Amino acid sequence: MIPHGTIFALQDSYHTPADRRTSFLPSTLAFYLGVVAVVFRSSHRAKRGRYGDTEWVDSSIDIMNAVERAGCEMHIEGMDNIRALEGPAIFIANHMSTLETFVLPSLINPVRRCTFVIKPSLMDYPVFGPVMRSRDPIVVTRDNPRQDLQTVLDEGARRLADGTSIVLFPQTTRSSNFDPAKFNSLGVKLAKKAGVPIVPVALKTDAWKNGKMLKDFGPIDPTLPIHIQFAPPLAVDGNGREQHEAAVAFISEHLRMWQHR
Repeated sequence: MIPHGTIFALQDSYHTPADRRTSFLPSTLAFYLGVVAVVFRSSHRAKRGRYGDTEWVDSSIDIMNAVERAGCEMHIEGMDNIRALEGPAIFIANHMSTLETFVLPSLINPVRRCTFVIKPSLMDYPVFGPVMRSRDPIVVTRDNPRQDLQTVLDEGARRLADGTSIVLFPQTTRSSNFDPAKFNSLGVKLAKKAGVPIVPVALKTDAWKNGKMLKDFGPIDPTLPIHIQFAPPLAVDGNGREQHEAAVAFISEHLRMWQHR
């Protein structure tokens, strides 16, 4: 089990040990039993104002343990690149599943306090909502792109000025297929305005499938390895097009590489 208090950023990589599966239940059942317990416990604390950064990281580690107990392998690399940051940054990632929302806090927050850009429904969930509200996220509607852009630029700049990094998924929705045409440049625009670097993040988290009836609650496929790779920070200059293209290339290349392993 990954112990609480583990700071992943003290090492550059993490790979699930071969003997980490400890549950004999079906993978999906084993995973959700663990997740439900974590979410309800976190919600209880958040409603009472007792859910801070330490509790968020601990919850994230609990989710990672649930993933591994269900039989999934995790491969996390490039964490030295988080440690190399001299201040807040914008983490720009593709978006495959709900898993990255749960796992990234344990990787980033011990080094750079962070929050997310999220959709409104995550704030309204009866149990999960209080947890997200406690993290002071940036909420965008996705109904008005111009208004969303202004919200992210204004609210993002304020949080970055306070030292809080931003995790942003520029895709319009979660997808197991990465389409560069749907990967907008919002993160680069915010980085340019705030004078902070971007950190591209490549994610392969399709072991947690999207659900057919409830998209956030799909089955677990332990045959699909989970990969998370952080790139070196990129300073944004000019119009930021070069850095945006570099982020797209980094994600695309790693997804191709992982697909053939």
